[in-house]
Amino acid sequence: MDQNKETKLLQGAQRGDKRAIAELYDLHYQAVYNYIFYRVSDQLTAEDLSAEVFIRMINKLPGYIDRGRPILVWLYTIARNMVIDNHRLMDKKEEIPIKEELLEDRIKNPDQQVQDRQTSECFRSALELLPETQRQLLIYRFINGFSTPKIIQLLNKSDRAVRSLQHRALRLLEKVLIEENCL
Repeated sequence: MDQNKETKLLQGAQRGDKRAIAELYDLHYQAVYNYIFYRVSDQLTAEDLSAEVFIRMINKLPGYIDRGRPILVWLYTIARNMVIDNHRLMDKKEEIPIKEELLEDRIKNPDQQVQDRQTSECFRSALELLPETQRQLLIYRFINGFSTPKIIQLLNKSDRAVRSLQHRALRLLEKVLIEENCL
């Protein structure tokens, strides 16, 4: 997105313009959701946390100071803190299993869902073993589909540094996937 357009949307949102807030939400929800999904245990938690990111964004808009960086950087910071808080909370909670009969209506192809879930869990586990910057880069690039220039802006690194980091991250991810018997 054009930085000028985003700045105008941000300014409108800070003035309470509901259309500007909705457009920021529409523009960035999927990226925030993907960022969170690959850090938490399930889809519902990712959806809840993603929604909460935007609630916090709205609450903090009056005090937000635009420093010329994409608003997505700020949203990722909020999301990262929420994921950390969620992990702390989950460490203290005991999980209560959901009865299978409650899920029967939602299951269409159980074999495919099990395989998809295992693949997703394996990939998520492998990502967790990578250093934070490498994990972020892979999510930005291959899950959110961001271009290299966008990643350069988000990570505040040079083109060469991003390409080198991506190369190292992919090599390490491959190694981890092999070690975890995912490949």
